[in-house]
Amino acid sequence: MADGGTPGAPTPTGPLAGLLVADFSRILAGPYATMLLADMGAEVVKVEGPDGDDTRTWMPPVRDEVSTYYLGVNRGKRSIALDLRDEGDAAVARELAHRADILIENFKPGGMAKYGLDFDSVRAANPGIVYASISGFGSGAGRHVPGYDLMVQAISGLMSLTGDPDGPPYRAGISVFDVMAGNHATIGILAALRHRDATGHGQHVEVNLLSSALTGLVNHSSAYAAAGVVPYRMGNAHPSVFPYEPLPTADNDLIITAANDGQFRKLCEVLGIPEIADDERFARNADRTERREELRPILNERLARRGALEWFDLLTEAGVPSGPINTIDGGFAMAERFELDPIVDVGEGDRAIPSTRHPIRFSETPVSYRLPPPELDEHGDELRKWLADPRRDGNG
Repeated sequence: MADGGTPGAPTPTGPLAGLLVADFSRILAGPYATMLLADMGAEVVKVEGPDGDDTRTWMPPVRDEVSTYYLGVNRGKRSIALDLRDEGDAAVARELAHRADILIENFKPGGMAKYGLDFDSVRAANPGIVYASISGFGSGAGRHVPGYDLMVQAISGLMSLTGDPDGPPYRAGISVFDVMAGNHATIGILAALRHRDATGHGQHVEVNLLSSALTGLVNHSSAYAAAGVVPYRMGNAHPSVFPYEPLPTADNDLIITAANDGQFRKLCEVLGIPEIADDERFARNADRTERREELRPILNERLARRGALEWFDLLTEAGVPSGPINTIDGGFAMAERFELDPIVDVGEGDRAIPSTRHPIRFSETPVSYRLPPPELDEHGDELRKWLADPRRDGNG
């Protein structure tokens, strides 16, 4: 970063320390990406409208009267409230963009141009800018269509794959494509920074939810693109592997994913039916998948003799992938059992907020959790004062 950091900010650590991010995004995909960047040491200035990020009002649940949705994707940032329709505030925003290493926004394509904050305008004053745009459907013919995760789950085909075969389509339990697009934006930003390191030139990184969705559908997308096959919903079953679904035990269902012949043989040994692995009807994965309705009751009969957690321990010891179907608290408990330390405290003292650990561990440049999610315009005065100071070098 050109002039040594924003005022009053804790000294950043991590692999991205020294980089300044101008965050003009809101809701989920963009804020998730900028939170990851902040964890890795970048200084993130969150630019909000006068009413704040929409997710500030998405409640319940709450912690200390603050939306946990907002808390979940906004740690490590500093907030300034700017009304971009006001020329004075727009000028402050432009100054921030001109000083930044990275700008990320999720306005409708073209929406930043009216404020002089589009890529071409920012690049003219800041040639090194890595400018990331996240949209619902790209900057072409879909540019004017609003992009929300639920819409993309429907449009992409994901909902047609989710639910019981004879029931209605269902959405995924989380905004899966917002998170995926946020990850793709982060990857694109880091790649563009590598290019800037080599050439000195920034670039425009574009990510859209529908493209993230189609690549994220992986084997289903490939089935259509490569073979013209339109997949259909199969409940919890897998179209190409069996067993790869929940199976009933003496108490609760257990996920079993014997995805190759060796794992299936180990499964049969643990269940006390080693002869089934040699049965020509079930010897290969393709055979097991074709004859799943014959094989399933054989497995069910053996699994009914013990409970899910007991089978989980036995199968894990044998090297057979399996897992109990937990609620969220059980998922955190399992992470604790595996010594993953899933919850971290962000900030210090009375402002400390429990949050979910960053997913990446670095051996040399560990992530840090310096700042709790900011209150609206919490850092506005000091940031305005800093941006009004002409002493800077620029990134160009």
